[in-house]
Amino acid sequence: MILKDISIIVTISALYIIQKLFKIRINEVINLIYIIFIFMAHFLGVICELYNYIYWFDKFVHFLSGIVTAFVAIYLLVKCKKDKNIFFDILVIISLTLAVAAFWEIFEYSSSFYFYMDPQKVLLTGVNDTMGDIIVVFLGSVLVSISYYFENKYNYKLLIKKFIKTV
Repeated sequence: MILKDISIIVTISALYIIQKLFKIRINEVINLIYIIFIFMAHFLGVICELYNYIYWFDKFVHFLSGIVTAFVAIYLLVKCKKDKNIFFDILVIISLTLAVAAFWEIFEYSSSFYFYMDPQKVLLTGVNDTMGDIIVVFLGSVLVSISYYFENKYNYKLLIKKFIKTV
């Protein structure tokens, strides 16, 4: 129960920390996407225990976290950057997404170490669960990065451009 409470505090305060760290105001679109993500991850996954009942739900939520974090990275790039280099942007998007995934997995590992729990399922799967989580996060960020590339390269006005317009 303590682990659930700590993880909720960490995830809910993440946007606040980003706003203070980068001295920006995150718009309503990001807030809404993030609230939906927290609802899926914590309410449906943890409280309703879909992680235990639907075998793929954990990977699906991690994939979504890769997408959500990639959009946060795009938001930060738009707010903090003046010159445009598409390959640097993609590097930032993927790097930030992987960094967040790594910090989350470190949090889970630390909680298992200090609270004698096994949220990473190390006893059951070895490192397979952790590595699978990081891989699907990476795939989510790559999906967004590919869309970002094509929308910028060919001036398509799809999801990413519409999102940037709201920023």
